[in-house]
Amino acid sequence: MEALRVCWVLLGTLAAGSAQLLFENIPSVTMDACNTTVLIPCKVNNLIENNATKMFVKWKLQGKVFLSYDGVDNIFVRNRTFESASLNVPDLPSGNASLLLSKHEAIPGNYSCEVVEASREGQTLIELIYVSATWFRPVEHGVITAFIILGNILYWAQFGVVAKMYDMTFSKKIGLGIPGIIATGFAVIGCILFAADGYASGNQAGLGLIILPAVILVPLFYFLFTSVFEKQPLFAIILVVLKALGYVIAVVGFALCVSACRPKQSSVVIAGLVIIDIVAAIGLIYIIVLGFNLKDHQPPRKAVEESLNDAKGVMLE
Repeated sequence: MEALRVCWVLLGTLAAGSAQLLFENIPSVTMDACNTTVLIPCKVNNLIENNATKMFVKWKLQGKVFLSYDGVDNIFVRNRTFESASLNVPDLPSGNASLLLSKHEAIPGNYSCEVVEASREGQTLIELIYVSATWFRPVEHGVITAFIILGNILYWAQFGVVAKMYDMTFSKKIGLGIPGIIATGFAVIGCILFAADGYASGNQAGLGLIILPAVILVPLFYFLFTSVFEKQPLFAIILVVLKALGYVIAVVGFALCVSACRPKQSSVVIAGLVIIDIVAAIGLIYIIVLGFNLKDHQPPRKAVEESLNDAKGVMLE
């Protein structure tokens, strides 16, 4: 009798084990700001019927049911707050009962997937974790910020050199100073917005304020040269054209990156800013060297004007 009882216990244990559905062990999945949808996996390994019409699937969040699927009647029942929740019914016979959600409805927490096949059932628990994602990589982020700041610093250095060495008039100082302040203000605000983590409208606006208003620096660069030269030398014209080209490249890079959560063309933005800063640095050196080479720090334009005035004075005498 004792042996018979043991046999019955063993048979009961085997029967209970065979009635249990087994799942792939996936303890957690992650999502970030770049996700448009979230897939929470639920995969059964030991289905026997492999028939969706003999299956029942139930998804819960923190123990509360928000989606159920009845394979017999092919009916979905959803909670109103999870209207995007769906299963791929053709995949159910293979044991794939994974849940698809829109990112707006994917709430971090513990999700449970319960599957019933005929008289067998089982469930698994998966945690959905939200992780912070940066739009650009930290190195790219730092380089873009540094180059736009450097570009503004170089402009103010050029402004200071021209104002000091070439006797810039007060009205011209105002005319070149106010746009410079505007460009710098946009750059500072852009850097602050761009510094935030994630991929959101604030980050996009920040990058836009970094790149787009930088166009102000191109005509300012030209007008600084007009304060030095009566007639622009070819080298100065080349520098202005190169700076404009750098700006165009940066804008193209911005257009390519702004719509991508993980931008692949960040190097284009950086290349444009690098060209802008290199040209600005060369222009600054050019203005400084020219200033030191001129007698009494008089600009070519002023020297020409004084020569003409002297000639007029001689003719009048």
